[in-house]
Amino acid sequence: MIGTIIGAIVIGLVVGGLARLIMPGKQNIGVVMTVILGAIGAFLGTWVSYKLGYSNQNGGFKIIPFLVGIVFACILIGIYLGVTGRRITNRLGRR
Repeated sequence: MIGTIIGAIVIGLVVGGLARLIMPGKQNIGVVMTVILGAIGAFLGTWVSYKLGYSNQNGGFKIIPFLVGIVFACILIGIYLGVTGRRITNRLGRR
């Protein structure tokens, strides 16, 4: 049980971090929110992939659900930024 929770946090951090790197500009989001949105995105990516018929019969790393999870995390970060009203700034600090 505790291993599953720690695994979800680690995967959430990786997926959320990659999603933030893909999105343009600098997002003013904390680490905790990045992990939460990344974990939700990873869960949704896995769920949607398997509902659409993906099966990893060879074993190993499941790349398709991982990539779909990053896309979902990007969408969730965009929604979060839209709802909270936080602005995306570029590297020079301009909006």
